[in-house]
Amino acid sequence: MKGLIFSAVEHAVERVFGPGEWDDVLDNAQLDGAYTSLGNYDDAELVAIVNALPEDTGPGIDDRLRWVGVNAMPFLVDAFPKFFEDIDLRGLLSSLNHMIHPEVRKLYPGATPPDFDIDDSEEGIISLRYQSERKLCWLAEGFVLGAAARFDESITVKQPQCMHVGADHCDLRIEIHPS
Repeated sequence: MKGLIFSAVEHAVERVFGPGEWDDVLDNAQLDGAYTSLGNYDDAELVAIVNALPEDTGPGIDDRLRWVGVNAMPFLVDAFPKFFEDIDLRGLLSSLNHMIHPEVRKLYPGATPPDFDIDDSEEGIISLRYQSERKLCWLAEGFVLGAAARFDESITVKQPQCMHVGADHCDLRIEIHPS
């Protein structure tokens, strides 16, 4: 996994809990690495870090990954401001496969972001099909929630189908509430 995600987690932890907490998380995860955005790291290290997050982030890995996604969004906005200009949540999600992920692959060779199929034909609903060997659908949920907060949009996310319960992909149904 690319270090960009590790950097995003570090910034989220430091922003919410303070600068010393990141070192505590690494100690609790029994890791001693310094993560750089361009580095490549084992997926198991991310799982260890997420499991070592403070209990305030949630009781299970699903809640903790959502927490990471929501709280890492300011870091991603700062790192990639052009993706968040003159756009709303629907536009951002629609640009994942044809703008954002190709740019990620260009900036971070070897990156393997997830594949998303977007269906926004239903009024007020975005259906986001998530597929990745990493099975980080809960992180994707958190990113969606964090992006919605960034755009000051009220949403509800449901996941009627998930790889963690045997499906071959995850379906995120995002209901956008009128303001």
